[in-house]
Amino acid sequence: MKRIFRTIIGMMLLSIPLCASAQDANKKVDDLQGKIDRMPKISGFVQGLYQANLTEEGELKDNTFRMRRVRMSVEGNLAKGLTYKIQGDFSRSPMLVDAFLKYKVCNEFAIQVGQFKTPFSIESPINPVNLEIFDYGESVQKLVGYSDVCGVGSLGRDLGIMATGSLFPVELQNGQQFGLIDYSIGVFNGNGINVIDNNNRKDIVGRLDFHPWVKALTLSGSYYHGNYYKDEDFNGVRNRWAAGLQYNDGKFLVRAEYLEGTTGYHGFEGEDAPNQFNSAGYYAVAGYNFQFGKEGKEQKLMPVLRYEHFEQQVGVFQIHTADHVVYFLPNVSAPTSYYTVGINYWPLKNLNFKVDYSFIDGLKKVEGQYQKNHSHRVVGMVNYKF
Repeated sequence: MKRIFRTIIGMMLLSIPLCASAQDANKKVDDLQGKIDRMPKISGFVQGLYQANLTEEGELKDNTFRMRRVRMSVEGNLAKGLTYKIQGDFSRSPMLVDAFLKYKVCNEFAIQVGQFKTPFSIESPINPVNLEIFDYGESVQKLVGYSDVCGVGSLGRDLGIMATGSLFPVELQNGQQFGLIDYSIGVFNGNGINVIDNNNRKDIVGRLDFHPWVKALTLSGSYYHGNYYKDEDFNGVRNRWAAGLQYNDGKFLVRAEYLEGTTGYHGFEGEDAPNQFNSAGYYAVAGYNFQFGKEGKEQKLMPVLRYEHFEQQVGVFQIHTADHVVYFLPNVSAPTSYYTVGINYWPLKNLNFKVDYSFIDGLKKVEGQYQKNHSHRVVGMVNYKF
């Protein structure tokens, strides 16, 4: 813990001379900008979908229409470098999603406090409207705090404070700049959104992105170190790490990532009873944007291929010994693979349609035993933003 806090302080100290030179370079731009526009900006998006789940033989198990997300945001400027954002979701009941202040000293250093996404994985920061398929992958959802295997957290967000910045700027031929290294490191409750912390530990989350002199290419690593508390039985370590890469030049896209986590629990008896279980997964997605229309860019059509695999230890069994001690041990490592093909279509800048088909190779529990189970999933989604 002390080492991580020293790292945060070191980054802050390193940013001081970098910020001083950056502020001098940007002074003329600030003078031209004049007064800060404090009018709030209202935006949002809506996602409605139809999902059908079928058996291996193609028989319909269930199907439904539903609103996946209904979001509205208010954001704006309070002072020079000081911005805010408030976002709510109305798909189930009114719920606060984001609420934070961000003070940007310069490109190299900014501080953010409130409720927002934790800096973990390449895929999680992507706006769900801009995802290539209808939702985040299983590995991301289970290990980044959406429907986490530990049972706490929601929407990949938490309450805390975070430092971010972009270091070592590179100037392109068109005059645009990007940083070779983007960093984010924060301290969070570790208990998800809209709830207070329920243990005396804080979670440390960080991500480091390296762009090797190519803006479209990202090499990324993430780390999550923390503890969770769900109840007296299920609590303990909540450690995660991820590594991946992405290439996205606006037309061709490829992204791949590996995620792994260790989750603690203490509700079992016996000397050999485990106090943690492991989870791991990976995915790869590829697509190409075909642009067409009167000007050649108004419409976009992206065929998408995605493979993902997620595996975790599930279930327990009992061993009765001569002295009647009962041991509880994880007995199944449950792997599930998803093979997805889809179409992502933007007929207008603010309107998007997605159609995805997935073949799912997993397990199901039958009379206490896990058996191979194949199934199919078809999802159609409409997204619009304003």
